[in-house]
Amino acid sequence: MIETAVWNETASAAVWARILAKVDAMRTVMGDRSPHVAGGDGKYDSLRLDWWTSGFWPGMLWLAHDMSGEERFREAAWSWDERLEQMMLEENRFDHDVGFQFLPTAVFKHALTGDEDARRRGLFAANFLAGRFNPRGGFIRAWNGDRIGWAIADTAMNLSLLFWAAKESGDPRFAHVAKLHADTVLREFIRPDGSAHHIVRFDPETGERADALGGQGAAPDSAWSRGNAWVLYGMANTYRHTGDPAYLRASQRVAHYFVAHLPEDAVPHWDFRADGELAGEPRDTSAGAIAASGLLELADALPEREGRAYRAAAERMLASLDARYATWDRPDHEAILTQGTGHKPAGQNVNVSLIYGDYFFMEAVAKLNGWARRIF
Repeated sequence: MIETAVWNETASAAVWARILAKVDAMRTVMGDRSPHVAGGDGKYDSLRLDWWTSGFWPGMLWLAHDMSGEERFREAAWSWDERLEQMMLEENRFDHDVGFQFLPTAVFKHALTGDEDARRRGLFAANFLAGRFNPRGGFIRAWNGDRIGWAIADTAMNLSLLFWAAKESGDPRFAHVAKLHADTVLREFIRPDGSAHHIVRFDPETGERADALGGQGAAPDSAWSRGNAWVLYGMANTYRHTGDPAYLRASQRVAHYFVAHLPEDAVPHWDFRADGELAGEPRDTSAGAIAASGLLELADALPEREGRAYRAAAERMLASLDARYATWDRPDHEAILTQGTGHKPAGQNVNVSLIYGDYFFMEAVAKLNGWARRIF
């Protein structure tokens, strides 16, 4: 483990080596499982392939292959986009999170191998995502069921699928949809102080804003840390795809709020405005990992002198995750990070390991080791 105040090339290489060894160990035991949560026993569960987290484990395998060149990771990752496509052809629950599912599988696979079926699957998913767009309200609908006018912070990260599809197909409509949704995030989600709502509800007929909901945060006016991380990273990505400085400034605002509200060890609590004393509230290591990767994206978008502070904040979070929250000394624990929080208001998955926390921790450390490919 490294000290939280120190991060250099040697530290980056050491942490990456630990991650790669852990992913290799996971590969030997995971099989066909589609993991989401590892509880106290350290064993990852397995959920349906249409659950929103199904792309992160194969994304870790593709990233391991991309960085190491080892064929065993490629072989383990190869069939996941085909399996997701098959699920699309039967009754399913796919929603706004198809970017989380097809970017780390089909799009990553095509980028690495040129596989044309993977390209087709990525475009298929982008068409599905674009089809959820409500032109009256300028938003991509979130979940299914009766929540027709709901939009959520998480979707900001799925917009990269649409930007990729626009470039890959030559059809600008995908990018138009992504930009219109991003504009709604700027206007309706990000508060003046840089914090962000999780859920904003619109009238699906008129497109008028109805209200904001707490969602996975503590309250409608709270600041759920993972939602803020999604917006921070998603706006940085949108700037990278569009060059519009409005998205860059928005990402910076959210980043300033996020970093200013970190506790002493630089790993966020699950909500920055939870009731009572935050010292007694659970952490969310997944929010820290996502924000760290987003901060590195933000740093790369700025001149070196201006981006230096964002990179340093990311390194501080990653160093703390490595030193205090990782399972390096627990070889039987399948996950990398502990103390993630899924949905505290519902009492679900508190103080657990979360596969997306593992993915974004791995992605962020890969960036610090020179990984220049961008999937999200």
